[in-house]
Amino acid sequence: MNTIEQLYLSQKSYFGENKTKPVVTRIQILRKLKEILRKNEQQLHDAIYADFGKSEFETYLTELGILYHELDNLIKKTQRWSKRKRVWTGLANFPAKSYIIPEPLGVSLVIGAWNYPYLLSLQPAINAIAAGNTVIVKPSEIPANTSRVIAELINNNFSKEHIHVIEGGVQETTELLKLKFDKIFFTGSTAVGKIVYEAAAKNLTPVTLELGGKSPTFVLSDTNIVVTAKRIVWAKFLNAGQTCVAPDYILVDKKIEQKLLEALKREIESNYMLETGLPANYLQIINERNIDRLEKILDVDKCYHGGQIDKDRRLITPTILSDIDFSHKVMQDEIFGPILPVIPFDSLEEAIKQVKERSKPLSCYIYGKHRSVINKLLSELSFGGGCVNDSIMHLANDNLPFGGVGNSGMGSYHGKAGFDTFTHYKSILDKPFWLEPKIKYAPYSERKMKLIKWLMGQS
Repeated sequence: MNTIEQLYLSQKSYFGENKTKPVVTRIQILRKLKEILRKNEQQLHDAIYADFGKSEFETYLTELGILYHELDNLIKKTQRWSKRKRVWTGLANFPAKSYIIPEPLGVSLVIGAWNYPYLLSLQPAINAIAAGNTVIVKPSEIPANTSRVIAELINNNFSKEHIHVIEGGVQETTELLKLKFDKIFFTGSTAVGKIVYEAAAKNLTPVTLELGGKSPTFVLSDTNIVVTAKRIVWAKFLNAGQTCVAPDYILVDKKIEQKLLEALKREIESNYMLETGLPANYLQIINERNIDRLEKILDVDKCYHGGQIDKDRRLITPTILSDIDFSHKVMQDEIFGPILPVIPFDSLEEAIKQVKERSKPLSCYIYGKHRSVINKLLSELSFGGGCVNDSIMHLANDNLPFGGVGNSGMGSYHGKAGFDTFTHYKSILDKPFWLEPKIKYAPYSERKMKLIKWLMGQS
């Protein structure tokens, strides 16, 4: 028996002894984790900077700050969310009462992604803990320093039977996926998501898949171009474009195409000064393989702005591509980097048709003022979630469940949705002995049929 299987069995036994279920225990773990993260913030900052040059400001803004907020929310609300809930019983079961009991699923596996390594490994994990599960966390091995520090902070401070981190690559992930978990939560590419889903299906394990896709941004002719450009540029080049919900490409009304291109260029020039070094608001590409991948799809002849690649520093300057259509190589797969194609449209109907012919995206963003046009896009296009007149910021509201649809994922989390994704809601009808109507028992009669219909609201 290998160590991964031994860990799994120890968590299975621990869960079976009901040690994770008391809400006070769950909250204690969450409080302790928050304290450990705060105490070791500098170590966390140093590790992620070593991996891809992420500044303390952006690490707090896009990872640690969100984790602290989620922990605070779970600490405050887990008690309430874990209570049984009374629901209406109806006349057919009088005088019974009905209620729903939230119960943890059991031993859970969280497989994190490399682009936001703290957030995407730990946020699902704390949702699992809050719901009363045990959890094995498998961070991405690509940012090796962040993977190491996650493992050190968790494994040195918590019981491995409750929460534990397994480091490693494909071999370790493959071994984990052979086991019969009660829940698997995966964040990553659609291609790997299919592998995870196939492995889970063999054990009928429920899965949440947070994947990606080419998220479109519609810019309508009546938009505020200056504010639109500012918000798109910030969202696209945050994390050097290595964000699953980044605006992947722009569809702009041809009447304002040139004005938008000029505004995007001005915004980039005023925010990203890469000549003298790595600024606090820009990141390296994670590794050489991804630099090479992005170089292959970056058509320098289509560069309206940017397009410089510095392999030694693992940098690609913020880049805008123009004179692009859907047949171009940059439009075949999710870009996941600082390259922004801009495609003009004459007909909004044709633009919608082009998006609908492709896989359902994780996000969609719409900039404009005409409410009927905005509502048309919201009602006709299927996507995980998004914003009107902003980008990415829907993730900052934990009242909005976050997740994909179709090839961009299944299931959701954040806030209550995160608690729910690791919870089974057990339905109970609770009836006393003191009354037992004869209506449902033989012999049947026309009078009983009429009464049954009345009780079931069909008379």
